Amino acid sequence: MPMLFDQMFTRGFGNFMGNNNSSPWVDRYADLSTQYSNLNQSQSRLMSSRAQIELLDTKIRDALTMAPFDGVIVEKLVEPGDTVQPGQPLIKFAHTKYLRIQAEVPVRLVGGLSVGMIVPAQLDVHAQETQARVARIYPMADSSRHTVTVKFDLPLGVAGGPGMYAEVRIPDLNADDQARVVVPKSAVIWRGSLPGIYVMKDGKPSLRLVRLGGAMGDDRISILAGAKIGDQVVLNPPATGAAARRAKQQ
Repeated sequence: MPMLFDQMFTRGFGNFMGNNNSSPWVDRYADLSTQYSNLNQSQSRLMSSRAQIELLDTKIRDALTMAPFDGVIVEKLVEPGDTVQPGQPLIKFAHTKYLRIQAEVPVRLVGGLSVGMIVPAQLDVHAQETQARVARIYPMADSSRHTVTVKFDLPLGVAGGPGMYAEVRIPDLNADDQARVVVPKSAVIWRGSLPGIYVMKDGKPSLRLVRLGGAMGDDRISILAGAKIGDQVVLNPPATGAAARRAKQQ
């Protein structure tokens, strides 16, 4: 009722008597302009709030890393509070379902490999023999070690895990089959994960670490490095050096 009287009588008589200097239409337009300006300011504040929320969502999203496959974290390269740069590795994430061997292959042997090729491999789990497929051959070589990084895929379900030792047998296209060193498997001994043989030197057995090749049949195995043709190899070497001197020679 007060607003009604104000609109109908107070303002009406005031305009009639000449007390109001402005037109009611001008006042109405000013009120509408003010309300429109307030509405625009409210919309601007709303958009600014939405932008801040989106910025917070982006920061939360950037702080969360989603791996493209199932696996486990095997190594942390940074600690909380460290300063990092874009592109800097933070963790090492290992695939646990699909295992892969990464080997540094000498440059002279890379020519005998091709993507998709199957080569024999041996894992450090009960000396398990398996087959590995060449998955990737890096296009660049290490200038200091003269090696090329090659990755080999292992079959599903093979026993093993990230960080374990493995061996891959790579064919040597430059090797002379006629001059290959072959010894009985009974002559090979293992010192941890390193194979070796006892060779007679100055009338005494001497241990040599060797690099094994593939099986040659008749319970024999080839040696790629560490021995040469003409060496006298000790068969069935015992565990101790004193007993090895009493072993049978070939």
